[in-house]
Formats: sequence, C-alpha cells, structure tokens
Amino acid sequence: YYGMTVAQNRMFYSHNWAAAMLTDNQKLLPGLFVHQACTTSTTCVHLCAVNIEAGIYETGFALMSDRLSNGPHLIWPNPMGPGGEVISENWNMDNFNDDPNVGLKMVQTGDNVAREVGATKEEADAVAVRRYEQYLDALKNDRAFQKRYMMPVEVQVSKKQVLVVDQDEGITPNVAATLAKMKPVEPGGIHSFGVQTHPADGNCGIIVTTRDKAKELSADKNVEIQILSYGFARVKKGFMPAAPVPASQMALAKAGITLKDVKTVKTHNPFAINDINFAKVLGYDVMKMNNYGSPMIYGHPQGPTAGRGIAELLEEMVMLGGGYGLWCGCAAGDTGAAMVFKVTCK
Repeated sequence: YYGMTVAQNRMFYSHNWAAAMLTDNQKLLPGLFVHQACTTSTTCVHLCAVNIEAGIYETGFALMSDRLSNGPHLIWPNPMGPGGEVISENWNMDNFNDDPNVGLKMVQTGDNVAREVGATKEEADAVAVRRYEQYLDALKNDRAFQKRYMMPVEVQVSKKQVLVVDQDEGITPNVAATLAKMKPVEPGGIHSFGVQTHPADGNCGIIVTTRDKAKELSADKNVEIQILSYGFARVKKGFMPAAPVPASQMALAKAGITLKDVKTVKTHNPFAINDINFAKVLGYDVMKMNNYGSPMIYGHPQGPTAGRGIAELLEEMVMLGGGYGLWCGCAAGDTGAAMVFKVTCK
C-alpha cells in the first residue's frame, strides 16, 4: 500500500512504481494507492491488517511519503468560463485555507473546538512548550530514541555530491516567553503560529504480517507487537480537531479496553487544541501525551505523519516493558482515526 496526499510528477504510476523500486523489479508485487489525508498511514496499516486476517496474503508493506515543502500549482479546464478561463489551485495552501464543505481554514476549525471546550491561549502555549520539551527528550544521548526507528537517507544530488538526511530539519524552539508575545493568527482564536504544526516532507514504512512471520523477521524476538483495533469518525462541520475523540472511543471499544488500560497515548496534533480537547473530554493528563515528539514540533508531511507517530508509540511501549498504546489524530474533512496496539515484552 502506498500512501500519498499531495500530487507529484508521475503520480499516476506511483503505487506500482514504488513496489517495483522496493523489489528492484525482482518480484511482481502489485501496489495499491491510498489517500486519506492526514490519517493515510493508519488507513494503510489497517488495510494490511484486515487483509492478512482475511487470509488474502501473509505480509503487507505500508509505505507512505509526501512533500509539502513545495506543492504543485494545478490548472483545471473550465470550458464554461469566459473565454475558457481556467481554474487554478495551489494544492497545499488552498486546501489548508478552505474546506469546500465548510468554507473554513483548518486553524478556524481548531478555534471552533477551543471555544466549545473553553480552552485559552495560555493553555495552548503551555501545551506547545511541553511538546517541545518532550521532543528534546528524543534528542538526548545523541538522539538515542530517534535512532531506534529513524534511518539515514542518501540523496544523489549530482555525480559528485551526495546529501545525507539523518534527522529532522526546520525545527523551531518553543519558549514560553516567546509564545506569550505571539498573537493568534485568527481574531478571537487561541492558536498563534507557535502552537501549530508546519508543512514538512517525510516518508516511512511499516511491515504488517502474521505472528509467525513477524517472529522470523523481527530484530528482537522477545518483543511482540499486535494491531488490536481501528477507529474512524466524523464530527460536525467545522470541528476537525474534535474527531480523534470519537475515533479513539471506537478503537478502544473494539479492542475491549478503556483509556485507563492504556499505558501511553500518541496523537497527530496540528493544533494545540487537538491534545487539549482530547484531555478535557476523555479525562486524560494533557502533559503526559506525546512523549519524545509530535507533529506540532517536527512537522506534518500528511501521508507519513501517523506512521511516524505509530513508530514512536511502539518504541516507547517497548521501553516501558509493553502494554496497550493508543494513537489518534484528525484529518481533513472533520474526520479522525485511531488505532490500539498491544506490545508484549518477554
């Protein structure tokens, strides 16, 4: 499964081209294209799990990548326009700034949720400072935590130049005094630029397979990771950051557990209100979520965002000795998704 949300050159062939590159054309591996906005990774992983459980195949690979740093400018034909005048679209920014079903910017949906639950700018700032502190924990001991799942990538720029990307780029420190001076981007809102995510580039891959095959492939046979459940939900128009709550409730119910049984929570948090709302509605400590980083700090490449969060969640669960972990996040169109995982350490 290949997940991508922003159009790129030769996108038409992307899923099968990616499958061919992964196997160096040595296996006739078919691909499937998946676009579920910001929850694309969970959809890919969920599809792998469902089809393996149904016996369709033994092993699936969820590959997700996106480039938001330089999105396409599209021209659409418009025969009925005066003189055939075309319709243009900036794929990234136009969709950030206008949900055609609602007529709101994404940040405005966040402020809607903030007003509904009574959240303040001071709360948002405090959460953003905490999220940056948590990200710094992942950088300790020469990035020991990140190196558990993050691999260096070599990019051949020219015959003589090779670039190595081995860590996050474009991180902005969150300092309380600085955030306090920043004004909300929308009148009457709570979100300054410092308490929301930023467009980023990224990729990730997750292998999903049977229990026996996982033991064969695993680097640590004393660790077992199981996908327990998936949840998906849609909330009322213009309240996108509220959607992870019902999605999480669905996933927890399907897993047969409650939030009290969960050892750690990881979220996609494009806005501080995502975590504030989750904590207020479900009675969770907002400062304990998202250890070792979250998209608010390291950026949001859409397709692979949830995949990275899941990888971090699972690595933290292993460090904690196992248990249940919950990932959740919102997605464009007032939707949200969630997944529950069980980690067993022998």
